[in-house]
Amino acid sequence: MEQREILKAQFTTTIPRIDDTHTTYKIFFTIPSKRSLTVGKLGTFEFPAGDYAYTGSAKKNMKHRLTRHVTKQKRLRWHIDYLLALKDVTVNRIELFSQPECTINASTPGTIPVRRFGASDCKSHCVSHLKLLRKL
Repeated sequence: MEQREILKAQFTTTIPRIDDTHTTYKIFFTIPSKRSLTVGKLGTFEFPAGDYAYTGSAKKNMKHRLTRHVTKQKRLRWHIDYLLALKDVTVNRIELFSQPECTINASTPGTIPVRRFGASDCKSHCVSHLKLLRKL
């Protein structure tokens, strides 16, 4: 995929109100058609069309992190940036939590489309912080 296509992404999601107890977030988004995508050094993967949830954390500057995630023009840094920057991906909602990232991730139903996605440095040994909730 060309960088030009990545930078055309559009989002309409609002960021929820954040307080000092929020350290974990979950982004719900839709990939409308099957995509093959290289995710940084993690590798190239097939992402089926469907609804997804990604669980992440920010110990400080949560608003900045979430704003960055839903911004169309950014340097691709985190695994989730590669998916959310795709032109046809729609961010549906964002939820905030006070519980640890891995606790929220473990309670999220779904299947794992890519091992180590968002979890390459996970100290709880989560297989992935990305879940496919439902195929379209």
